[in-house]
Amino acid sequence: MSRTVGVLALQGAFAAHIAILRSIGADTVEVRTAEQLASVDGLVLPGGESTTMSMLLERFGLLEPLRSRIHDNQLPVFGTCAGMILLADEILDGRADQHCLKALPLSARRNGYGRQLASFETDIEVSGLDEPFHGIFIRAPIVERIGDAVEVLAEVDGQPVLCRHEGVTVASFHPELSGDSRLHRRWLIDAGLIEA
Repeated sequence: MSRTVGVLALQGAFAAHIAILRSIGADTVEVRTAEQLASVDGLVLPGGESTTMSMLLERFGLLEPLRSRIHDNQLPVFGTCAGMILLADEILDGRADQHCLKALPLSARRNGYGRQLASFETDIEVSGLDEPFHGIFIRAPIVERIGDAVEVLAEVDGQPVLCRHEGVTVASFHPELSGDSRLHRRWLIDAGLIEA
């Protein structure tokens, strides 16, 4: 049975995620409507501007259907940078009207590593990968709190940057910009969306 992977395509780096998912054989579609959301078996929430994405999720009628599918464990999700912020159960330094999906017990601080000038790249040791993964951090969030059930898969300077909880995986960096498909492939396999 073919599985379809959606990439939220309202704003942000969705095209880079689509390209890397297709490069590893995933049947991938852009998601902009509730009907498209209902048709996918997994979803990537890309990096971008989290407050804008939050407002667009509400405007396009996606916020509640997305929250419902995640909370009912019907939809595995991979959130990167802004996607991590949206999936957290608490957003620090966000706007008062900014929504979060409360998909995992984690507090994310927007722009935690600093503004654009403080962006950086570093090699990351990731649990389960034989070789380091090159992490690209652009106005990246910092994880300030994680719940006991959250598995930390990678850290930078003792700070969690890649975490997993049930069907939700989040990264504070941009794996789609690295040219390395290992994290996308791992998420797809863990979610049962492609064969190992």
